[in-house]
Amino acid sequence: MEMGCKKYGNVVQYMCEKIFKGRFTSAMSLFLNSGYIGELVTDKELDYIAPYVKTAHDCLRSKSAQGSDFLGWIDLPECYDKTEFAAIKQSAEKIQNNCDVFIVIGIGGSYLGARAVIEYLKSPLYNNLKKDTPDIYFAGCNISSSYLNELLAICEGRDVSINVISKSGTTTEPAIAFRIFRELLEKKYGTEGAKDHIFVTTDRAKGTLKNFADTMGYQTFVVPDDVGGRFSVLSAVGLLPIAVAGIDIDALMDGAAAARLAYNNPDLATNDCYKYAALRNILYRKGKTTEILVGYETYATMFNEWWKQLYGESEGKDNKGLFPASVIFTTDLHSLGQYIQDGMRTMFETVISVKDPGCTLAVPYDSANIDGLNYLAGRDLDEVNKKAMQGTLFAHMDGGVPNIVIEVEDRSERSLGYMIYFFELACAISGYLLGVNPFDQPGVESYKKNMFALLGKPGYEEQKKLLEERM
Repeated sequence: MEMGCKKYGNVVQYMCEKIFKGRFTSAMSLFLNSGYIGELVTDKELDYIAPYVKTAHDCLRSKSAQGSDFLGWIDLPECYDKTEFAAIKQSAEKIQNNCDVFIVIGIGGSYLGARAVIEYLKSPLYNNLKKDTPDIYFAGCNISSSYLNELLAICEGRDVSINVISKSGTTTEPAIAFRIFRELLEKKYGTEGAKDHIFVTTDRAKGTLKNFADTMGYQTFVVPDDVGGRFSVLSAVGLLPIAVAGIDIDALMDGAAAARLAYNNPDLATNDCYKYAALRNILYRKGKTTEILVGYETYATMFNEWWKQLYGESEGKDNKGLFPASVIFTTDLHSLGQYIQDGMRTMFETVISVKDPGCTLAVPYDSANIDGLNYLAGRDLDEVNKKAMQGTLFAHMDGGVPNIVIEVEDRSERSLGYMIYFFELACAISGYLLGVNPFDQPGVESYKKNMFALLGKPGYEEQKKLLEERM
């Protein structure tokens, strides 16, 4: 590597030295490489923020800061309900055996986590692959008549089961979808027969949906009281759909448990998770107000969406917070790449690099060499992809966009569970460093209030008058 650096001159040699100095190891499944940040963050700044990180760590572990009622996710990888976990597996097997199409109904954290895990570990083309598990579609995440009509068309002539996920049962988007698909199932199987095809994940003891499910005799699972929606992927909220897809949920939880153990200390020299939180906070204070999560595989697309909700909803308060954006390279290098390279210098990138893709595909040799690509013949596409990543890291760093690289061992349940916990824990620490409560979302209610008023929901008459005066 040193010879390669010298070949391209002193600047690249210096950058390579910084990169290898910036990389340090933590636990087995994930590594943080801070070498692509350049000189924008110094060791002195990390030393300065370290006491604040420790304070955030102590507040989190002692449950003494804002949001302490929603910290159940911290110990969830170890302290989950083993009886319910077994019931999830049993129900997943039942669903696999009794349907061709499985509809997951939920919005926000009630669907993003499950969809992210399924597409990351299986494929964004999961429904088109040959498999012995049902096709899985997601509803209740919008109010689109065209989307729901298309889903209904997909269900025609096929056996269908649904999992409705809602703490209250009254959230507009999933409640509408549940009405529609419950009607479909009752027409197809009858009211009694539909019970074998309806699975409900809701509050443990109260709420409209819980009461209705108990009355109807549906199988129910629990949305934990102390786990907010965006942190709920490792609860029944995410685990039932994930298990239906044939994913090993034991390994997923094992990975998260390993991360929980590895990151239970406030030392920035050994805790990559906390160092990530510290770095993004320092960059934010220096005017880098947008964080772009970068994936180099299409299967990371929905994981990026899950990450955007996690950080956007946790930090975007009190006129503060990094704006979470995402891209998939190299695809988006041909759209947003120009802006990232030469646009406003208000952003940094966090890049996820999967070291072992788990598959190979070589570039074929073409005797005519029409496209001039024979210099790549026989080389694996993952090598080409990683060289594109390295070239992009250098280009963006040269252009004034610092990069944090998260290196993941492989594309496995264990590694993904580890990474999920990494980002959840870093998010909590980041929120406390920012001075906000990472576990509430007061701004989400504003649009609902206006929507209810405009639709004529009882109790919103005064708000409707105010809005009509503005129209």
